[in-house]
Amino acid sequence: MTQVLGIVDIVWQGRNIPVEKGAKLKPGGITNNPVAYGRKVGRAQEFKGSEIEATTTLERGQKFKDLYQVGEGELQVQCDTGQIFVFADAFLVDQREITGGEGGKVTLKWSASEPEEIVA
Repeated sequence: MTQVLGIVDIVWQGRNIPVEKGAKLKPGGITNNPVAYGRKVGRAQEFKGSEIEATTTLERGQKFKDLYQVGEGELQVQCDTGQIFVFADAFLVDQREITGGEGGKVTLKWSASEPEEIVA
């Protein structure tokens, strides 16, 4: 039986961040946008940045601000199926928020350029 993606690990600026099920990755790169003209449709290319989203939890004794390092850094998205996506210029976006009563959930969102994909 073939293994499919199940577990995603996040490494942000050299620190492993445990994440809940449901992490999302939209790798950036060149996309095609439809352009209608007359009775035809053509395409125009556009570069779109990568979007990465993961949810972690705030643990006892952990500093909330440690999750939100300002500036750019390396982000790795490691899949249990062997793919590793490396973003050299990732940075956190969105407002900081903690959800109480649900395990102290903290949603982390990054933007970055196109990743380097490594298959182990």
